[in-house]
Amino acid sequence: MSQPTETSCLVIGNGIAGLSAAVALADRGVDTILVSAAPHVSESNTVYAQGGIIYEAASANPDRLINDILEAGARSNYLPAVQQVAHLGPRLVREVLIEKARVAFDRDSQGSYHLTREGGHSESRILHHGDESGKSIEESLIQYCRDKNRLQFLPGSTAVNLLMNSFHDKEMSFRYEPARCFGAFIFDQKSEEVFPIFAHHTVVATGGVGQLYQYNTNSNYARGDGIALAYRAGCRLENLEYLQFHPTTFFHPMAPRFLVSEALRGEGAVLKNISGERFLSKYLHGFPQPELAPRDKVAKAIHEEMLSSGAPCVFLDISHKPADWIRDRFPFVHRSCLQYGIDITQQPIPVVPGAHYHCGGIWTDLEGRTTIPRLWAAGEVACTGLHGANRLASTSLLEGLVWGTRAGESIAGALAKEENRPFPNIEAWQHETVSVDSSFLSQDWQTLKQTMWNYVGLIKTDARLRRAEGILAELKTGIDSFYQKAVLSDQLIGLRHAVLTAKLILKACKRNPRSHGCYLREEWEI
Repeated sequence: MSQPTETSCLVIGNGIAGLSAAVALADRGVDTILVSAAPHVSESNTVYAQGGIIYEAASANPDRLINDILEAGARSNYLPAVQQVAHLGPRLVREVLIEKARVAFDRDSQGSYHLTREGGHSESRILHHGDESGKSIEESLIQYCRDKNRLQFLPGSTAVNLLMNSFHDKEMSFRYEPARCFGAFIFDQKSEEVFPIFAHHTVVATGGVGQLYQYNTNSNYARGDGIALAYRAGCRLENLEYLQFHPTTFFHPMAPRFLVSEALRGEGAVLKNISGERFLSKYLHGFPQPELAPRDKVAKAIHEEMLSSGAPCVFLDISHKPADWIRDRFPFVHRSCLQYGIDITQQPIPVVPGAHYHCGGIWTDLEGRTTIPRLWAAGEVACTGLHGANRLASTSLLEGLVWGTRAGESIAGALAKEENRPFPNIEAWQHETVSVDSSFLSQDWQTLKQTMWNYVGLIKTDARLRRAEGILAELKTGIDSFYQKAVLSDQLIGLRHAVLTAKLILKACKRNPRSHGCYLREEWEI
């Protein structure tokens, strides 16, 4: 596709948040285009979510879930957002995921849904499909959406910039009107053309920022695209310094990092040091089950144990459980570790913390509205206040479902009342001609990832942040200059988004001198 396209709603991102918005829109007869940078519509951060999604515990008491979310979030959460998830979430899981999408969540021997427990939860309330819950949810939602003839998928389509009347309207007098979003410029990776998609409403649901860090658990496209798009458009951002590092990502010198689900600890796995000793109780006083403490506390304890012992990793051991049960309950982790010679039914898994989930992002209200009219955000890219200073396990998929659905419902309601205004006239995209040496882009990506990991990683200090500031400033200047003249590619667009987002995260870290939740500061200097 290379011609301008018009639609009622443009959704940017294809994880659970984007798909939930698309479901709500399509079910209400709203023409919707869903674009994603990934070449396949099924590639997103959602696919990598192993643990599951919160449903209802046996107690059916939402107040217990509210308290768990507040406790994990260092009681910095926005209470109305927490209440919305606790009261609305289980109903949407049932209506959207179970009844509409027919996700095949695991059941017990009596035919009831099997509920597991993860760190920070006071009771078992998490639905799952083995340890590939996100993959099952993603595939089921896509299958449901494919039957909707008013919904169009455009994979391999990268959002370059949001269309704003204040920037792009050719009629200068219209630029003085209140700012509003009317779609986005999209890069078609196959044709290498940039074209506008005009939309009365736009939803940003691009996921997280894990790819800014050398070691992470995220999709290749979790690189901060949505934050960069929103910032350039003038959106309010919040809590960008609050990045959660998952305590347990797979460690092997010849393997990429991947998530080792927190559900293992929920099912009885224990953490041991290089000497084979359990160590969490040394650091987590007051937790009767330290393996189930909130993620920020477990990650910090692992970090301190590695510093103390000089070891490159610690070990997660579930081998005391029956081998057949392990293979059945955790097929992905078992299969993935076995590729590198580690049989988790017989030996512990080497693990280290890794960048995992961004608790900050684009500020939204309870329906997903941003501070720019007709621009919405949902999922990890958004900051709803649900997570406060640290995310409780398995709230991420639920947040995406709740806010994606609410945004879609609200947009459909607004479209039914609004008078259709003509889209502004804009200048055609000017294509540049300077060829790109891919090795330059690869080197810049590596510099960005190493800088963020080394200096803006799990533990921040003033000295490390100052070092990162100089490197990122030089890197951004070079990338911006190159971008203005170069032939576009997804890699270059993503790099431009990523370096801007990295600088915004760094700026937020410099403003905040105090440790809180998943944001850890130390004051020693080098």
